Amino acid sequence: MATRNRTEVTEFFLLGLSSWAEMQPVVFGIVLAMYLVALMGNALLVIVALSDPKLQTPMYFLLSQLSFIDMFLTTITVPQMLVHTLSVNRIISFNCCMIQLFCFMAVGSMEGHLLAAMAYDRYVAICDPLRYSAIISRGLCLRITLTSWVVVSLNSLLYSVLVTRLTFCGNQVTHFFCDITPLLKLSCTRPVVNEMLIFTEGVAVVVSPFFFILGSYARIAVAIARTHSVAALRKALSTCSSHILVVLLLYGSVIHMYLRPSSSYDLDQDHQVAMFYTVVTPMLNPLIYSLRNQEVKGALRRLFRKRCISRNFQPGSQVNGGRQNIS
Repeated sequence: MATRNRTEVTEFFLLGLSSWAEMQPVVFGIVLAMYLVALMGNALLVIVALSDPKLQTPMYFLLSQLSFIDMFLTTITVPQMLVHTLSVNRIISFNCCMIQLFCFMAVGSMEGHLLAAMAYDRYVAICDPLRYSAIISRGLCLRITLTSWVVVSLNSLLYSVLVTRLTFCGNQVTHFFCDITPLLKLSCTRPVVNEMLIFTEGVAVVVSPFFFILGSYARIAVAIARTHSVAALRKALSTCSSHILVVLLLYGSVIHMYLRPSSSYDLDQDHQVAMFYTVVTPMLNPLIYSLRNQEVKGALRRLFRKRCISRNFQPGSQVNGGRQNIS
């Protein structure tokens, strides 16, 4: 193996999505449109889940947290990428890169934990409906959320600290943000400790929620099979289909991106997967939950109806109407 020159890195140069100058405006327009749709869709879902009286349940509290996470996740990477797309200067300082790495890993891991909590909520609702209110509460969901934040933050801090201790042979990151895999690729020596953590502690923190989700749905399937009821199967599918689709979108991307040795990464191909994970999935999640959920669609209709009514009965319009009647 050829010896690579070691350099003291104080900043990184992000190569971005495409090196073709003529493609930059196209990439900028497409990504900006998806980013705005993701922000507006998730913000609307948060507003509806927190304000509508009929959605004041633990499930929709968790859904509002998931939408908040999606907004946070896409905002960590996309605005910087949009600026770099139309700029020659694509430099990010070492400290800012480590902060971005920490935030991205923490928020990305948190999404899996929220989906696991939502799977448990669905399991109790379907398999033990009579005790649902006694088992699942808003306080329990809040405790799960706070505990998950502590766990993923400590996990991300560990990874970030280990990356700062690496010796880098270059500063050109073949990516549009500071992710752990392209940074490990820049290491002068194979980062054995980091890779061991990814496949041990990383699997425990990041992938264990996925196995918990699988276990929850396995128990739901067993419970439905025992009833021999087509109606129960249809109800379970209508209740869980949106959640299952979101889980597949998330973990399909995560497993492809991270659960491999750094030597086997093809970073050019992983650009598409990272783009799907950071932009497309946050954009699709509110659409999936709003289009396939009658309660959310009803809440959206009530919200827009309320907005229209309040606009029609503004004080200014009433004064004008009274003047016209007097004349």
